[in-house]
Amino acid sequence: MRSEDLRAQQAPLKEKYRVAPDAALITLHAEGRLGEGVACSVDTGRALVEAGLHPATGGTGVQACSGDLLLQALVACAGVTLSAVATALDIPIQSAWLRAEGDLDFRGTLGMSKEVPVGFSEIRLQFNLESTAPQEQITKLIELTERYCVVLQTLRSPVNVITTVGG
Repeated sequence: MRSEDLRAQQAPLKEKYRVAPDAALITLHAEGRLGEGVACSVDTGRALVEAGLHPATGGTGVQACSGDLLLQALVACAGVTLSAVATALDIPIQSAWLRAEGDLDFRGTLGMSKEVPVGFSEIRLQFNLESTAPQEQITKLIELTERYCVVLQTLRSPVNVITTVGG
């Protein structure tokens, strides 16, 4: 996609949101249903993903681990954002490869110690780019990708998550 095509595609949306800011407020959702054993099937809207326990907590490794899915969501969001920013700024990218990795101590999620946190202690996101652009453009590209990546910003500044029980 060319930058002018992306701008043309986004221009009416930006104008709409300037005139009616509430139109930009959208609630995304995900749904899942408990399955056989210790599993939950999640409808992604494109495919059904069955999540289960990680082998480090007793899972078989056949089902997707929710920690892996979180890292995959980060890579997907950062990749799409990188592509959009590069397109908007006419920064040539011949190829790009992204990798997210995170450190977990499974004693936390297994309830073995209250001193061991549940969740990732650190997540690292790596960009590997092949581009003819000068370094200052690449630096700006990564800076803007980080700024506009929804998943990355949510992880950096967590939101209040409200849980409810309903029928």
